[in-house]
Amino acid sequence: MVKINRCGWCEGDSLYIKYHDKEWGVPVRRDKKLFEFLILEGVQAGLSWITVLKKRRAYREALDQFDYKKIATYNDKKLAALLKNPDLIRNRLKMKALTINANAFLHVRKEHGTFSRYIWQFTDGRTVHNEWRSLSQVPAKTSIAEAMSNDLKRRGFKFVGPTICYAFMQATGMVNDHIIDCFRHQEIVEQCENN
Repeated sequence: MVKINRCGWCEGDSLYIKYHDKEWGVPVRRDKKLFEFLILEGVQAGLSWITVLKKRRAYREALDQFDYKKIATYNDKKLAALLKNPDLIRNRLKMKALTINANAFLHVRKEHGTFSRYIWQFTDGRTVHNEWRSLSQVPAKTSIAEAMSNDLKRRGFKFVGPTICYAFMQATGMVNDHIIDCFRHQEIVEQCENN
């Protein structure tokens, strides 16, 4: 059996492998999906991504499939109910950030037409293809992530530090951080060239 080369961070868990093989690094342009990743990356702060990934379905169900218009209207009673949900990460500040971020997201859409148009400007509208040879070379943040973080914070977003922003950029394909001997690296390069 031929071994498939993957980024080492996903080995050992079938959910992680599926996420790596199908989603991570694939360019995301739809606002709803970008909002989902923005929320999930913020929820991850201080935790492992696999922890959040295992709760992703519960978040979709609890948060109206990440409908930012609905989430923007969540009141204290709704947030209190979410805090009691054992399938979610029950952190009061992260829950409060849901409505704050949904409202900030709506303001960005009003200003730019789409959140996608706004967020992709940080990479000039295209994926940055890095050529890391090992996981140890992949940075936790970059100057672009710092600029994104500063602008998001200025617009009122919460849980959008530079490390979270860089993880968001990796997840949504703003950067291709698959190591070069991972089978997905070249696939994503080719996908971007064909779109």
